Amino acid sequence: MTYADVHPEISGRAVLPSLAPHPRDAVFDQLTPGLFASLIRSDQHRKALYYLRGLLEAEGRKSIRAIAALFGDDVSEQNLHHFVSSSTWDWMPMRRALADHLTGVTHPQAWVARLMIIPKSGRHSVGVGRHFFPSLGQVLNAQRAIGVWAASEEVTVPVNWRLHLPRTWLKDHQRRSQVAIPDGAGPETLTESLARVCAETLLDWNLPRRPLVVDSDEVQAATLFREFADSGVPLLVRACDGLGLTVTDPLLPAGEGQTMPADQIMGMARDLRRPANRGDAHADTTRHTHLAATVRVALPDPGGWAASQGELALLGVEDARGRGRTQLWLTNMTGVQPALLVRLTGLTEKVGADFTEISEEVGIRDFTGRSFGGWHRHVTLASAAHAIVALAGRARRGASSASGRSRERGPVACVESHRRVS
Repeated sequence: MTYADVHPEISGRAVLPSLAPHPRDAVFDQLTPGLFASLIRSDQHRKALYYLRGLLEAEGRKSIRAIAALFGDDVSEQNLHHFVSSSTWDWMPMRRALADHLTGVTHPQAWVARLMIIPKSGRHSVGVGRHFFPSLGQVLNAQRAIGVWAASEEVTVPVNWRLHLPRTWLKDHQRRSQVAIPDGAGPETLTESLARVCAETLLDWNLPRRPLVVDSDEVQAATLFREFADSGVPLLVRACDGLGLTVTDPLLPAGEGQTMPADQIMGMARDLRRPANRGDAHADTTRHTHLAATVRVALPDPGGWAASQGELALLGVEDARGRGRTQLWLTNMTGVQPALLVRLTGLTEKVGADFTEISEEVGIRDFTGRSFGGWHRHVTLASAAHAIVALAGRARRGASSASGRSRERGPVACVESHRRVS
């Protein structure tokens, strides 16, 4: 396959050696011209094509050595290492190009933010440290990164990333210098990291207004609602059992006006539960998979901030067959039916499955370098590789049919009609 350089006036044409044809070649050809438009140097553009193709086709761990070996003498491991780890190209325009492409071809229902854990054996990879992960119930030596995903019931793709940098790294000038952490990077909590990458993606990039679904039990829900108080972003945030909330719902008279833990509130609302489905757009809607209830609440705040925020809703979602624990979510979309909120929470399961089935396969966590910029360039190109696999898979499933598009946009239309947060 031949690929034309997007800057022919500089270099003529950038050509990759022919590899075996693959059904995703058409998606590759559609995505890469816009994706690599910001690479003004032809050698960078050519190496980007090599690297992206290598993430898609190299077997096993997607190390730079494995990618270079795929192309023989056409590109060296040293050149690819320099391109990713110490080159000067900016990854942000590439991420924005990826997000713009996806909004044009997939019509996301929501933006999903989730934590990516990257276990490491040593202490030299940028940002690595020992952390306790509640979802795993153990302490790991790992990097932590927040990913923002464009998500629909058919396709989910990561479009932006923020690597969380522990205070121990930021205070150590020698370690900062060794991995080229930018001077402007300062200490922040994991919740602040998530808020900033989400604000950058949803607000600074001028992407379509969609709900932000935050799937993490390690962030502070109250802080997120404070960070986005004036943004108009519809929020649906996983809440911990012990989150203190003030009941404002007249349908729960026994608790109205009282402040209590979220799980206790939802326990009092069992009679409010109604059937709902969480699943893909083609799920059997005659069999309800979950039960859900919402309760009007407020975040208690002596300073008056919560009052200015307005009412929120606590959503409880549990398996209809009584398996597992009740999931708790906090949202400002008080006018949206619980059944549609449940479908939005289901996007987190789709993201998790696609991370395992696609992101892992294209090497999203395989970067073995140590530099800050190298990590960001690698995950950017791996996100593009994920997009190619996901979009090619959708094409094979025939998801571009008119009925599929109609089902995909259903929850979005309802959310957009909720004027208070639009």
